[in-house]
Amino acid sequence: MTDSKPKIDDFRLEVSTWLEENFPKSLNGKASELSLGKNVSGKLVEDSDTWRKNLAAQGWGTPTWPLEYGGAGLSQKHAQIINEEMHKRGAFNPIPMLAGMGVTMVGPTILEYGTEAQKRRHLPRMASGEIFWCLGYSEPGAGSDLASLATKAEDKGDHWLINGQKVWTSGADIAQWCGALVRTDPKAKKRSGISFVMFPMNQPGVRTRPVKLISGDSPFCEMFFDDAKAEKDELLGDLNDGWSLGKRLLQHERQSQTGEGGPATGGEFLGDIAKRYVGTNENGTLEDTDLRLRLANHLMDEKAHKLTIRRIMAEAKGNVEVTAVASILKNSATDVAQSRTELLMELMGSQGLGWEGDEYNQDELASVRMWLGVKAMSIYGGSYEVQKNIISKNILGLPETTQKG
Repeated sequence: MTDSKPKIDDFRLEVSTWLEENFPKSLNGKASELSLGKNVSGKLVEDSDTWRKNLAAQGWGTPTWPLEYGGAGLSQKHAQIINEEMHKRGAFNPIPMLAGMGVTMVGPTILEYGTEAQKRRHLPRMASGEIFWCLGYSEPGAGSDLASLATKAEDKGDHWLINGQKVWTSGADIAQWCGALVRTDPKAKKRSGISFVMFPMNQPGVRTRPVKLISGDSPFCEMFFDDAKAEKDELLGDLNDGWSLGKRLLQHERQSQTGEGGPATGGEFLGDIAKRYVGTNENGTLEDTDLRLRLANHLMDEKAHKLTIRRIMAEAKGNVEVTAVASILKNSATDVAQSRTELLMELMGSQGLGWEGDEYNQDELASVRMWLGVKAMSIYGGSYEVQKNIISKNILGLPETTQKG
């Protein structure tokens, strides 16, 4: 792959041909199984690793990243074509999942704020899916009011010494690296004196403890730092300017949560599920007019969300800037995902309430867990209400009403 961006039609053919030759047929439609680690063994594991390596070598795991950091130097439009062609074949990109918070959040922030040495040290291993990253933000006393964080990093000359606690850290128990907001100047105002440091998780000063959720599955952990160490050159951005960098990273997070599919919006067409569980009249349509109306409204909202993303991409000529608009799309994706799971539970009736047992199939067992899990979308990545504050202030230009630190 050269650094010149190929014409769209030629590129689509190139992607189609490459996928036909390189995507293992055994992985067709297996994205969810592989992500959950279920029924994965033997040949499936080998094929999955081969697929990851081939995708990374092509640079298509992170297609818009520069070539020198493991990407392909492509535009957002070209990246969209890769996704579309993968979807046609039941293929998928496992690298963002394998990198944890690396590809979607830490990596883009390193691209903007990192030194050349930091970029070359960390980005290629994110782009290949070899290193899983977690992110230390929230603390027991600093959730939505993140600026109240107390975890501190002391300058010890040749390294930073970190002490404190983080919570709701996704994947901390399996992560190899962490990027964290820490307080480096305890005398400064709470939004000042904060910095962003990166450090390996496999060291004596780091402990993790999983946090169980009602849905049965949980990526969340508590993290405890007792004289954990970060190398001096693993400070990302400027000292004591971590608040600005941290807000930028969260914009990247929200952008990653607003893709066309959106969390929990994929899968079988809801109309077909409705017909199978609820039944149809002699005309082949749902007889319940209220259900038909609510289903149609949801499908229109879902389509409007996808079209809005495409419009933003088109207006930006394929090079989408991450801005406060991500807060609008994050809330929109939340609405779409939560309304889908609510409708899905209603359509399945009592079959959508099963937690275990042979009388329920896998989709039915998954539906109640999905319904519970998607409730958290209103909270993680910045709560629904926090996004509204951002929209009101940074997009609508309304006056600041929240407490300033």
